[in-house]
Formats: sequence, structure tokens, C-alpha cells
Amino acid sequence: DSVVVITDRLVLDRQLQDTIYQFDHRQGVVQKIDEDSRQLAEALQAGVPIIITTLQKFPFVSEQLAKLNEERGQAGQDHLPTRKYAVIIDEAHSSQSGETATELKGVLGGADLRQKAKQLAEEEEDAALEGVFRAMAKRGRQPNISFFAFTATPKYKTLALFGRKGEAFHRYTMRQAIDEGFIEDVLKNYVTYKTDYKLLKKAEQDPHVERKKAAKALARFMKLHPHNISQKTEVMVEHFYLSTRHKIGGHAKAIVVTGSRMEAVRYKQGFDQYIQAQGYPIRSLVAFSGKVEDDKLPNISYTEVDMNGGIKEKDLPDAFATPEYQVLLVAEKYQTGFDQPLLHTMYVDKRLSGIQAVQTLSRLNRTHPLKDDTFVLDFVNNPEEIQEAFKQYYDGAVMGEEVDSDRLYELMNDLDSSGLYLHTEVVEFCRIFFAPKRRQSPGDHRALNAVLDQARARFVQFQAKEAEAAELWRGKLQAFSNLYSFLSQVIPYQDSDLEKLYTYLRHLALKLPKRSIGKSYQFDEEIDLNYYRLQKISEGSISLAVGQAKTLDGPQEVGSGASHPEQLPLSRLIDLINERFGGELNDADQLFFDQIAEAASGNAELAKVARVNSLDKFRLVFNQALDALFIERMELNEEIFADYMGRPELRDLISNALGEQVYKRFQETIGSGAASENLAD
Repeated sequence: DSVVVITDRLVLDRQLQDTIYQFDHRQGVVQKIDEDSRQLAEALQAGVPIIITTLQKFPFVSEQLAKLNEERGQAGQDHLPTRKYAVIIDEAHSSQSGETATELKGVLGGADLRQKAKQLAEEEEDAALEGVFRAMAKRGRQPNISFFAFTATPKYKTLALFGRKGEAFHRYTMRQAIDEGFIEDVLKNYVTYKTDYKLLKKAEQDPHVERKKAAKALARFMKLHPHNISQKTEVMVEHFYLSTRHKIGGHAKAIVVTGSRMEAVRYKQGFDQYIQAQGYPIRSLVAFSGKVEDDKLPNISYTEVDMNGGIKEKDLPDAFATPEYQVLLVAEKYQTGFDQPLLHTMYVDKRLSGIQAVQTLSRLNRTHPLKDDTFVLDFVNNPEEIQEAFKQYYDGAVMGEEVDSDRLYELMNDLDSSGLYLHTEVVEFCRIFFAPKRRQSPGDHRALNAVLDQARARFVQFQAKEAEAAELWRGKLQAFSNLYSFLSQVIPYQDSDLEKLYTYLRHLALKLPKRSIGKSYQFDEEIDLNYYRLQKISEGSISLAVGQAKTLDGPQEVGSGASHPEQLPLSRLIDLINERFGGELNDADQLFFDQIAEAASGNAELAKVARVNSLDKFRLVFNQALDALFIERMELNEEIFADYMGRPELRDLISNALGEQVYKRFQETIGSGAASENLAD
């Protein structure tokens, strides 16, 4: 009866609209929803053949339908008649598994969905359950809705929701699109640089710091250091001036991907200063969200509009498309969905992996009649990691291991047994929440909050006594919510208790006090840059024709507590960073060490040794186990593995630091065991 075209972009894609308008110019056949949810409700009610809209308008459609019917003297009806819909989804990888997507199915499910929920409530002989069953029904598949979802980079959830088990009936792969000339091969010309540096502690004091937070602060110090910014700026601007600007008939543009909003600000300042000093005919724009406070200059802040000379956010893509601007510097913007065929070169100063790497680098893949190649200059990432990310999608993504649905009930039991909320509270909350709107009163909102406040008070007490255990519980709450939100769309659950608990916990999570993250570090006065070198280390094509692609696996590890903060002297942390090839301690290195520590903490034999021995005796056994742990994980970080095995002084440093960290974890577990048992009792 109707085709509904969904894009998750708040500003409707003009190309998408223009293409659809080419199908039929007759008035009333195609309608773009560019105003509000009332406009969408009117189009759906009128049965417009082709409707183009954003996903974000659907949660408000039922309310608007009720108002429209009330205006026509049909009060009380807030749903559509049952019709058949084809839903075409643009960029299906992004936001189709959340609550907003569920609302779409609830609206288009129409009268049949309502009738099904009413029948189930009658079978249970409990009319109050009708709202619960309606919520469950709209999560599942609707017989009157067919989905056609398009994406080049599906996630596991995308394939589970819209794909089919086994071999796909048709694929149009990245390889085929490149071969047929519909997109550019963005990995053909890929250059990587390496930054080597050493830090110097210049302050007399040597305070103990929390390792992970302090390491991030040191990395931030290095990334924002004026010398680092100026050196990389020179490399990028000179490359653009000498190599890029002549491409695509002299119209080529470049994009700079930065790691943070503050980095985007500093690079924008650095670019403009260097370009002006050289007198180059190049102009830049910057894109970041919100307001950035300058940590060097009090009371100074930056916004995208101010730094771009007054160009409004919505006008930036059009401004960048003009010959006036050549370079766009971005921080978490324009890395997905940005369509600019004149983009030729990308400069990357941000850690990228997995689907984010593919989506970001693919901004260069749009074709143009005068475009015969692209170029990437990467200051941060390893070519092998980029190859692995693209390989997953080159010949079409494949689903791997499925999510264990039993894990949902395990999490439910863990949450129930904590005693932080009562079953009667869940029932009371849902009784009010799912009541028909005509029976709801202004006092219901206060009543819902009063129910949630009881569990919140217990959590606050728990958090004060056992902060880490409280965070573990919060992690399980979030894991249950995420898992149910996904699985309920692919598995037809008939358990209304799951829906009730999900609804209750989703609202409770918003009321729980945030975890205190403690102090942050800033080392501008304590450390200095002692040595710096920027060098090209690889150049050429990253081939996707070799190697085995990984499958897309569903989430297996869900629910986790906060990490154990490790304290160490600042000087020792600086030594650790400088030992690492004289380079930066990056996120991959930190993750590798964290994985080693987690694996050791789960070793039952090491736990026994820690229970009855001192730290020194524990280290004797730990060092032997550590070698095996490194060997098992050598493929995850070959550089650190080679350093660990080949440099005895660094090996001792790592084994001592990790040994102490793991030993402390075991001791904390032993000490908190009794307290946890008391809480359960």
C-alpha cells in the first residue's frame, strides 16, 4: 500500500529525495516529511504511496494520530488501519536496533498489532497486560511490513535483523563495486608515518598517579604539544600544496581526521597560521560539536561557527563544496555518510579500527569524471589493522558466532538476586507505565519516580560500601537492557516478565547516580618534550586480495565492573612510555596489557598462590605464567611481544608491574568475599 523510505540523518538526504522524485512527478505520489511528526501522521493516515522521512519522528506519531482523530470527532483512536508497507532503510548499520526503530514497527503494525496484544491479555485473563504485550509485539517481526535495508558496512545486529541465515541470496560487494568503477579503491595509495618521542620529568616532585588516567593525560599532552601540531601541520599542508591540489582538474579537496575536539581546534589554528605564513592559496574549515574550552587560556572557548567565520553548521557542507575552501578538519563529524566526490586526500591523526576505519576512509571512495586515484596519509594506524578492517567487508560480511540467548536469563537472575529492587516494585512501575493513556493522570509521573527512588536509595547505600561491586551490578543492568533490546527483535519471546523488567531497568538506569571518576591529570608543569621525530615508515597499496576475513560475531561478553585503578610514580610511568620504542603508549598497547592482567586474574592456580603467599613468592610463579600468556596473545600485538621477549630490562619492568597489579586484585577479591556474602544474605 505504501513505501516508507527511512534515513537516520536529521537533515534529509537531498540526493535520496531527488532520486525518488525522478520516479513520478505527479502530486501526492511522493511526500517528503521535512516538518514534524504531525506531517508524518497525516501522510500515513492518507496512505501516501511513497513517504520519505527520518526515524526520529516515529515515537510521536501515535500521539499525533490521536489528535487528528479527535479533531475529526473520533476520539480515542491512536493507531492506523492495518496496511502493507515496504520499508526501505538507508544506512542500515546505524540505528535500526534501538527503541526508535521499535516505535516504527509499532506505528506501522496498525490495528492488527493492537488486536494481537488484546488477545494475549484476554488469554492471560489480565487486561492490565495489554500494554505489556503491545510493547512485546512491536519489537518482533510484523507480517504486514517488509524491510529492505541497505548498507556497505553491516554490523552483527544488522545481519541478524535484516539478513537471513546461511548464504545471502544476493550480494553486491565492495570488490565488485571497485572493479565496476562505482567506487574508488581508497587503499591504493596509503602512506604511514611514525612518531617517536621521549618525555622528560622536569618537576622535583614524583607523585603517585593512577596509571590509566595518567597515561591518557600524557598521550594528550603529546598530541596537543605545539611541536607535534606544527610538525604534522607542515607535512599535511606541504603535501596538499605540492601533490593534491592539482588533482581532479585542480578542484581536489582534503579532509583531516583528528582525535578530539581540542585537537581539531589546534590544527585549525596551526593550518591557518602556516598557510598564511607561506602565502598558499588554501583555505580550511573545521567541524566539531558544541563549545570547546581552552585549557591553556582561561575564559577562552571555541565553536565551529566562530572558527569558520560565521558559517552555520547546516551550511558547512555547501560551503566546503565551493572552490573557496580546500581542507576540512573534523572531530567525530563527517566520518560517516558525508558525500563529496571532490575529496581526494585524507590525513589521519586518530586511532581507527573495525567498522569505524572502513566508514571513515570510505569518505574518499566517491567517483568523479576527473578523479583517477585517492591518497591517505596516516600518522597513527598500522596498515595491517586497516587491512583487517576492510577485509571483513571486501567480499561481503558474514555472520559468525550467534549470541547465547540463555545469557539473558542468567543476567536476569543475577540482577534479581541482588536485592537492590523488589519484584513488587517492578510490577507496580509497569502497572502505571503501561496503563492506557486515557486512564493516566498528572500524578502518575510522580508515582513512577517514587517507585524508582526506592531502588535508587538501596544502590546509593551499596555504592558507598562497595563501589566496585556496585559498578559491576550497573554493568549487568546495562548488559541486560542492551541484550533484550536486540534479542527481542529476532526471537519471539512470550515471557512478559522480561518486558516488564526491561522497561523498569531502562528507567532505573537513568536515575542511578553516576560513578565518581576521580580527579583528572594535567602535566603541563611537570613534564616536557625531550625528543621528537616524525618519519615515513611505509608507502604503497594495502592489498585486500590476501588473507582471511573475520566473521561478524555477536556480543558474547556482557556486564563488567569498572577497571582496578593501578597507582605508580609518575617517573615510572614516563619510563614505561619512553621504553616503548621511544614512542607513545597507544590504546592498543594499553588494551593488550589489560587483557593480560584480566587473563591472569582469572587463573585459578595463581589465585591459590596469591591466597597463601607474599607478593615476592607470588611473583616467582606469576613470571612463569606471564610468559605463556604473552605467547598465547603474541598475534594481538607483535611489537610489544618482541620487546618483551627480546629486552630483559623491559621484561622485568612489565612482569613486576603486572605481577603487583594482579596480586592486588586477588587480595581485594579475598577481602571483599565476606562482605559480598553478607550483602547477598
